[in-house]
Amino acid sequence: MLKYILSIVVTALLAFVAGLYLPWWGIAIAAFLVSAAIPQKPAFSFLSGFLGVFLLWEVLAWWIDNKNNGILSQKIATIIPLGGSSVLLIVITSIIGALVAGFAALAGTYMRRLIYPPAPPAETI
Repeated sequence: MLKYILSIVVTALLAFVAGLYLPWWGIAIAAFLVSAAIPQKPAFSFLSGFLGVFLLWEVLAWWIDNKNNGILSQKIATIIPLGGSSVLLIVITSIIGALVAGFAALAGTYMRRLIYPPAPPAETI
C-alpha cells in the first residue's frame, strides 16, 4: 500500500515538473518513468498513474478556473457541447489526462517486467 501511495504522489510531482518544461504529453513520460522505477502489479500501476495525474490536473484546472472567475472555461464549455458547464469541462479534461497517464504507467510496468521478469513462485511439495 505504501508503494501505491508513493507512486501516486511521485507521479503527480513529476508530472507537474514535466508540465513546466514539456508539452502536455509530458505526463505520460512521468507516469512511465515512475511506474518503471517502482514495481507494482499492473492494475495498481494503472490506478496510480491515473489518480496521480487526475488529482493534479483537477487541482490545477480548478485553480486556473478560479483565477479568471470561470470566464474562459464557460466559453470553452459553450463551444464544446457541454452547456457552458465549467465543472464538466474540468472533469473531462482531468479524465483525458488521467487515461493517458494510466496507460503510460501500465506500459512502464510491462516494460519493467520485460527487462526484469518476476521470480516464479516457489514449488511446494
